[in-house]
Amino acid sequence: MFTGYGFMNDSMLQIVKEKARHLLNDSNGSHDWGHTLRVYRLCERIGPAENADLSVLLSAAYLHDIGRRYQDISNGMFCHAEKGAEIATGIISKLSFSNDEKENIIHCVKTHRFRGKNVPETIEAKVLFDADKLDAIGAVGVARAYLFAGELGAKLHNSQNSIEDTKAYTNEDTGYREYRVKLCKIKDRVLTKTGMEMAEERHEFMENFFKRFLEELEGVK
Repeated sequence: MFTGYGFMNDSMLQIVKEKARHLLNDSNGSHDWGHTLRVYRLCERIGPAENADLSVLLSAAYLHDIGRRYQDISNGMFCHAEKGAEIATGIISKLSFSNDEKENIIHCVKTHRFRGKNVPETIEAKVLFDADKLDAIGAVGVARAYLFAGELGAKLHNSQNSIEDTKAYTNEDTGYREYRVKLCKIKDRVLTKTGMEMAEERHEFMENFFKRFLEELEGVK
């Protein structure tokens, strides 16, 4: 655990943490406070290796999914990254970060989404993007994919419809569909050297899992 902040930054980080935790109280399990803490810990690991400003990065890690419930209740009509950036602006504006730090924190939140239209430009935004994506692959990523499908009331597997004809945010949106349309592509979208190294191993585990999953469905294994 990194503890090298000045007193003021450490105090501000604690305020950000409590605000974010409160806003995530009623989040679905696939994007709950536990997910935020895992992303935070990955940022602690990747940030120093990439020479990121940890005061900015870790604040953004706590805040990155505070707009998630708006996307979930709208069945994907809202972009949670853009909504989160809007909410985060109100939180950050009251704290003693510099104007550049505030702008960077909001940029990190706004650009962390895989399917988002906003591109991470600062090293802090790139690290947050990678940390969030790393939590979507590997063993945790597989578990979260099925947790999300369960939240939608989906089946274990949907062999009746093609992946192309299956809609997101419906009871047809299975864990395997999420793997095919998103998770298998994450490794090639990671932005930092440290993130790439971590993504390789997680991707391999995930590939092997879904290969075995299909074999067991067919009774081959």
